[in-house]
Amino acid sequence: MDLEKLRKKIDDLDQKIVTLLNERTDIVLEVGKAKAKTGTAVYAPDRETQVYQKIEELAQNGLLPKSALKAIYREIMSASIALEKPVSIAYFGPEATFTHLAAISKFGASVNYVPSPNIYSVFTEVEQGRADYGVIPVENSIEGGVNHSLDMFIESELKICSEIFFEISHHLMSNSAMTGLKRVYSHPQVFGQCRNWIKANLPKVELIDTSSTTAAAKRAQNEDGAAAIASKLAATLYNLPVLADNIQDFSQNVTRFLVISRQLPPATKKDKTSILVSIRDKVGALYEMLDPIRKAKVNMTKIESRPSKKKAWEYYFFIDFEGHTTNPKIKKMLDQMEDKVKFLKILGSYPMISND
Repeated sequence: MDLEKLRKKIDDLDQKIVTLLNERTDIVLEVGKAKAKTGTAVYAPDRETQVYQKIEELAQNGLLPKSALKAIYREIMSASIALEKPVSIAYFGPEATFTHLAAISKFGASVNYVPSPNIYSVFTEVEQGRADYGVIPVENSIEGGVNHSLDMFIESELKICSEIFFEISHHLMSNSAMTGLKRVYSHPQVFGQCRNWIKANLPKVELIDTSSTTAAAKRAQNEDGAAAIASKLAATLYNLPVLADNIQDFSQNVTRFLVISRQLPPATKKDKTSILVSIRDKVGALYEMLDPIRKAKVNMTKIESRPSKKKAWEYYFFIDFEGHTTNPKIKKMLDQMEDKVKFLKILGSYPMISND
């Protein structure tokens, strides 16, 4: 078959694909009307999980890799959400930060993104209804927890409705040559993630902290002898040549982000719950708090402590474990925990994302 005939076959298939996508969109709009009547949120993490699982199953029988099909369906679902209702996503940092990129990886290109100068502002935008959802960083596989994100949950009534695992890659960018660099701008946590590379390749440069990687790129753009460590999107945005790719010290540099909202999603077949706990000041209090988890044979995936900031040596514990609060086993376990602690707050139950 010659080239023109092959292209004609592709054109015919494209016409069928577009027709089917429009049919799908018609049904999406009907779904939107049904959601509006019941007050159901437009973004449904449980349904998103179901769609992706089905796509992964279907991908086993074809040539396109799972990652490519998921990226296609991410944009299909993004357009569908925007057609149901205009949706705004508040995120920490200016455009082209890793939180921005993580938000796009979750919600696609069809929704509206609202940059926020700090994590407190992300919570405020969602709490006041100016944004439907917020995206914040919560922990990095190298540098650990983002403390301010955790602290915000102590006072806020917002819930975690989804999570994002986003692979972080750092790039050195500058209008100057590597040999002429005198200073490098970036976020302090980024310097921590590139510590060994900087020591080996730029041992004499001055490291200057900025509020974000995008702010770093902006400053480096107009200074001789200045560079930034940031994302490739930031390099494109500020027209900065990339001098070195992937300079993070560990290849598995992953940041976990949380999606916050005013509603909790329904249960799926595989969920995670996050809680906040304050224990009594007595011997064995931590063991007593955790014992119901052990007895219920529930897998605890994380525990992290933070000072309460109300009383010296008083701590809150942030705990993640497998299961949904609507599960009778989980509900019984939480009731038992609540009897043994000063304070217990459910931060959210949401689909568990595999970090593979």
